[in-house]
Amino acid sequence: MTASTALTLAHTAVSVLPVGLGLLAFARKGRIDPRTRLGKWYVGTMLVGAVTAFGFVPRLGFTPGQVLTLVTLALLAVGTVTLRGEWRRNGYVQTVALSTTYLLLMVFATTETLKHVPVGHPFAANAADPALLPVRLGLLAAYLVGLTYQLLRLRSANPPTARLERAIAQYVKYAA
Repeated sequence: MTASTALTLAHTAVSVLPVGLGLLAFARKGRIDPRTRLGKWYVGTMLVGAVTAFGFVPRLGFTPGQVLTLVTLALLAVGTVTLRGEWRRNGYVQTVALSTTYLLLMVFATTETLKHVPVGHPFAANAADPALLPVRLGLLAAYLVGLTYQLLRLRSANPPTARLERAIAQYVKYAA
C-alpha cells in the first residue's frame, strides 16, 4: 500500500463519520451543538477530515476543493468561538456556521462518490461535471430548508418580550 493510498483511506474513513454524526445531531437537537458530546465528535471529525485533505496537495495541487476546505476550517472556528461571549447570543452565528460546514461536507461527499460510482461508468467525470449541478442544487435546497427551520426554532425559543427586555437592558447599559 502506498502512502497516498493509506492517506486516501484514512481521510475517507474519518470524513465519513461527520455525515452520520451531523445527521444524528440534527435528529436529536435540531442543530449541531458543539457543547454536546455528539457536537464535539462532529467538530473533531470534521477538523481531522479537513486537515487530512491537505495531504492531497502534493499529488493534486492546490484545487478549489482546498479553498472550500479552508472555508470549512474557518466556519468550524467560528462555530466553536461562538460558544462563549457576546457573539453567542441565541446561537444564530453558530448554527449558520456549523450547518454550512455540513453543506460543504455533503458537497464533497456526493462529488467524490459520484466521481467513482457506478464502477466502470461513473455518474460524473470530475468535480466540474455539469451532471453534478442538480445534485448540488438539491443539497442547497435541503440546506436552506434545514437552516430556515433551525433559525425559526431558535427564534421561537427567544420570545419577543425577552428580546425587547434585552434590548432595553443593553440601551440602559450603554446610556449610563
